[in-house]
Amino acid sequence: MSLSSVVITPEVFLACTTHALTTEAEEVMGLLLGDIREDDKGGLMAQIRRAVPQIRTDRRKDRVETSPEQIAACSALAEHISTNTAVPTRIVGWYHSHPHITVLPSHVD
Repeated sequence: MSLSSVVITPEVFLACTTHALTTEAEEVMGLLLGDIREDDKGGLMAQIRRAVPQIRTDRRKDRVETSPEQIAACSALAEHISTNTAVPTRIVGWYHSHPHITVLPSHVD
């Protein structure tokens, strides 16, 4: 089943926007933490509660890639948050910037 909506906190929006504006020279990326649950209408909703910037492993300025180690660390952070807050948290997505090009997904995306 596909998502019917995505809810992002203002803090996550600000974190992603701030990260994207740190450079015009290359794309940036990060992982998104939250959960997926059923919404009021029976559809699936992604709730995004945290953005975790990633260090680029692909040095081409128009590509982004993260490492298995960074993904594992982010997954461990999500588990830590779940354990300490009793709020189910996992990696639910990722974001990246497109400086000086269209906001539409590229052929690589």
